[in-house]
Amino acid sequence: MQKVLSYPVSAVYLIFFGLALLAFHPVQWLCLNLFGYEAHKRSVSLLNLCLMRCTHILGTGYRFETRAPMPEKGPLIIVANHQSMYDIPPIIWHLRKYHPKFVSKKELGRGIPSVSFNLRHGGSVLIDRKDRRQSLQAIRSLGEYIEKTGRSAVIFPEGTRSRTGEPKPFRTVGLEALIKASPSAQILPVTINNSWKMLRFGKFPLGLGNCISFTLHPAMPVDPTRAAETLAAVEQTITSHIRWKP
Repeated sequence: MQKVLSYPVSAVYLIFFGLALLAFHPVQWLCLNLFGYEAHKRSVSLLNLCLMRCTHILGTGYRFETRAPMPEKGPLIIVANHQSMYDIPPIIWHLRKYHPKFVSKKELGRGIPSVSFNLRHGGSVLIDRKDRRQSLQAIRSLGEYIEKTGRSAVIFPEGTRSRTGEPKPFRTVGLEALIKASPSAQILPVTINNSWKMLRFGKFPLGLGNCISFTLHPAMPVDPTRAAETLAAVEQTITSHIRWKP
């Protein structure tokens, strides 16, 4: 019954979602080219707030739980499990203080209004998953960028999203590259739950009435000499709080 009801509701949502992307594309361009980075960053934050508000049409809610005082400033390496594209706008909006930048696949760098522009011009990096050398170079450059600017990198070490919420093993090579390039950063583990339910029927229609939760765990200092132990602890912290069984 929910799937049947979701067809018309999803259609309305996608109209508003598309309009938001189209409206903010020229806004981003103007902000960046006329006023610089800070104005562009604020336009991106507002875009992602609007994208979250659009999901209210689907009955989607959001809950953030912070388990320890947040760091006063960056750089941060934000590490999270990955369940759907609906993981991303809440991270950009709720952690906007830390200027989150993403490690994204290169295919997202073209053809998507607003999203592709921000990925190309906002400080994120685009990687070719088939080219290991290019991927590591791009991730290292992001690490150097956040080390220099005090901003933050977001990485989903599972590599691809989980379609059922069940955690996948972390691929730690990219994380290790970030740690080595940004030794003053702290790692912020984030557990995401229920985002996968937005796509439980596929890309269309969308799931209705979901509450997507984000658990922000205590930040961990980076120690390049103990990277393996640190990353094992990060993975355990994140995955132990995933509620993936339907």
